[in-house]
Amino acid sequence: MSEVAFLVLDTETTGLDVKKDHVLSYGSIQVLHNRIRISSSKEFYLKPKKRNREAIKVHGLVQVRPYVSRERVIRTFLEDTRHKVLVGHHIGFDLAMLERIGKSLGLRKIKNPALDTYDLAVRLDRGRYYDPHTVPSKEYSLDHLCERYAISLDDRHTAAGDAFLTAQLLVKLLKVAEAKGIKTYGDLLG
Repeated sequence: MSEVAFLVLDTETTGLDVKKDHVLSYGSIQVLHNRIRISSSKEFYLKPKKRNREAIKVHGLVQVRPYVSRERVIRTFLEDTRHKVLVGHHIGFDLAMLERIGKSLGLRKIKNPALDTYDLAVRLDRGRYYDPHTVPSKEYSLDHLCERYAISLDDRHTAAGDAFLTAQLLVKLLKVAEAKGIKTYGDLLG
């Protein structure tokens, strides 16, 4: 497991509808050899196509400069993803939003393997064959899991901040997995 390279990422958006909402910012950080590479941290802000007062309250993104192009975000993302497993808390949403902003640039489908820290935490607690309908989702929110694993909730609701929190959570969950006899990435998924 320690040989797997991970890219932990997060997007901050105007809402939770992949079809109509927009990406406000993108953040990522690498985890190599079960260590967070702080120097690899990235955060980009995109000029919003629409303003959403609720998103501004949550993310605090008002008149942030400098903005970068969608092309720069997607190009950087694709460069950083080479030979890496993508990780996020509810990673499917973030990948769908990145695919959406990359569609006009030729990005069809992100094909890297992905690992969701939400699913991993639930599986480590409840076993491989848990019933998703019985999972109290608030117990597996990023906030709750960070509190459970004694991870300080600094810089919450920013893309880079949430990517860093998720990276810390990933490292803790990988240690739990190893203690349970999960030694390879294949074991982690299987």
